Order: sequence, then structure tokens, then C-alpha cells
Amino acid sequence: MRTIDESTGGQGDAGAPDTRGPDAATPGTRTAHGTTVTAPSSRSGRAARAGVPTIHLPSGSRPTGLPLPRSAGTAVPAQASTGVADLLRGPVRAARVLLSVPAAVYLTVATPQGPDVVGVLTSDAARLPLGCVLFRPANGRPLVSVPAGAPARVGGGRLEVGDLTVSAAAWWDPRPKLPSTRPALLPEGVRQLRTALYGEGVPHSAFSLPGLPTGPSGPLAALRGAVRRADLDAALRTATRLIGLGPGLTPAGDDVLAGLTAGLVLLGHPAAERFGAGVTSLAAGRTTELSRALLRHAAAGQVSGEYAAVLRGLVGDGALAPAIAALLATGSTSGRAMSLGLCTAIDLVDRTTRR
Repeated sequence: MRTIDESTGGQGDAGAPDTRGPDAATPGTRTAHGTTVTAPSSRSGRAARAGVPTIHLPSGSRPTGLPLPRSAGTAVPAQASTGVADLLRGPVRAARVLLSVPAAVYLTVATPQGPDVVGVLTSDAARLPLGCVLFRPANGRPLVSVPAGAPARVGGGRLEVGDLTVSAAAWWDPRPKLPSTRPALLPEGVRQLRTALYGEGVPHSAFSLPGLPTGPSGPLAALRGAVRRADLDAALRTATRLIGLGPGLTPAGDDVLAGLTAGLVLLGHPAAERFGAGVTSLAAGRTTELSRALLRHAAAGQVSGEYAAVLRGLVGDGALAPAIAALLATGSTSGRAMSLGLCTAIDLVDRTTRR
């Protein structure tokens, strides 16, 4: 069985294709550094014999809900994020196609807590915290082409859309493992990230993203001001101007907030939970279903593989330069927007700690 890691796998403007931007279908690159978590099955036995560390998920009682169709054939195995384990292992529920592209199919599922999103991603697509990653790349055409709104089913350990049935054969954890709840970042690594994002000798005020107003009255300038004052409440007020701002299934404004929220959570800001709750509350009715789901994952510290690899590189776990390059290359705007959010989180945590 293949192993799964929580490292550079991806996020983009729309999820697998890019969690963030108009060209959500652009697949990202990915590296591998993480823990393998395997579902209890015969596959886990093969993984154990191969020397791969596995963590078994508990097997529950047979899920209830919609019956699986009798026509379902052999399921295609996938590496599923534990961020969507409840959806996949829960009762079978009706779903509908949100978006279908060569690198990803996203489904929206009605749950008692409200709509949620799960994606089926090719192996070369951005690995989002809500995805089930197949073992084949997009050029092998492993995904079915289905129109938006087409019916699907999720639950009982599998996902069914069109003629495709996907089973969760292994699990990966989208929350990166860091040395401590408040890890110390390498100063040179932080400088390297900022230089790659902003450019050598370019002032931060010159940074721009498609669809986001620039200038002293724009939301990015307001966010910089909140950072200078170490004012998290002001940053949360700025979030009201960023939610849903920009084109695509995951607007750039949402991507900035996702990077910021996840950074605050993973770097141990004392008010991270409150900030994440505020952002997810603001997202209701203001942005797309996919973007809203990714913001919820960010509030839980669950991120893309590329984002996780950069964080690990910043604490000295893994090569930082290729991780930064992979994150910045994600989608048309997603990687840069997520990086901006991470840099903002680093500044807020640093200034809060100093005060």
C-alpha cells in the first residue's frame, strides 16, 4: 500500500486544482513528509509487513442512511484526509457535484450541521485538507466528467459519483506535526519566506493580489495596520472586508484569511480559537461553499500539503526553499495569498509574544 504524508501536497484556488482563485483546476506539486494513518483492512496488513507505520482508525458499527447502489463496482482506493473522516465513515448521505475538472471533483454534502464539502483529487493535484487523493495523475484521466449538480453519495467508507466509486484505503493527517504548541521559527527561514513572497527590496505595501483593492484604504493595508498594533480584533474587523473578495471558487481574500487563521492556530496565538470562530462565522452566506469549508478546516489547523511543508521547514524540519516554491506555485493566486496569511500570522504571534 502507498503511504500518505501531511506534507507538500497542495492547495489551490479551488481546492485540489487550487484552493484559491479563478483557475481552481491547476494541479499543484507535492512532496512527502508525514505520518501514515491507515484504515483497518487487509491493506494495513501489507503496509505493516512493508515496515510502514500505521495508525488504525476505530471501526464503528455499520453506518445507516441511504443504501449504496447495487451497481457499485470495485472501489478505487484513495488516501483520505482525516479532516473528512466523519463524512466518509458516517451514514451514507446524498450529495451533489460542486465542480468537476480533470484534477478534481468536489461534492457538497448535506449534514445536520450544514453543508460540507469533500473532494476526489488526482495524485498530482493540490492536496487539500478535505480531499481523497487517488494514486493516479490527472493525465491518466482517473476522474469521471460529471456536470455540476449531478447526484452523488458519500458515506459508509466510500464516495460515489457517476461511474466512479472511491474507498478510503488509507488516511493522512492535514494538521502538521510541529515541535510544540508554540514552536520557535528560524529567523533566517522567516526572512526567506518573506523575500520569496514580496521580492527582494520590495516594500510590503506594494504587494497586491488580483481582485483585492490596493492603496492605503484597502483591506491589505488595514491588515498591515492591525499587525503593527498587534490588534487581533482589528484584524478580525478587516476580515469582514476580505471574505468573498476576489474571483474563483476560493477568492483571494478567503485564501489570505485561511493562511492567517491556520497560522495563528498552529503557531499558538492565545486568541487563535476566537479568531477562527469569528472568520468561520463571517463566511456563512458571504463566500462559496468550497471556500467556506476550507476556512473551517483552517480554523482547526488543517491545511494543504504545501502549507504544512513550509511550516515544517520554518522549524527546521525539511528543506524550506522547495517547500516555499511549491506553495507559491499553487494556483494563480492561492499560494501567494496563503503565504501572505502565514506571514501575517507570524507577525501577529511575534508581536503578541513581545508585548
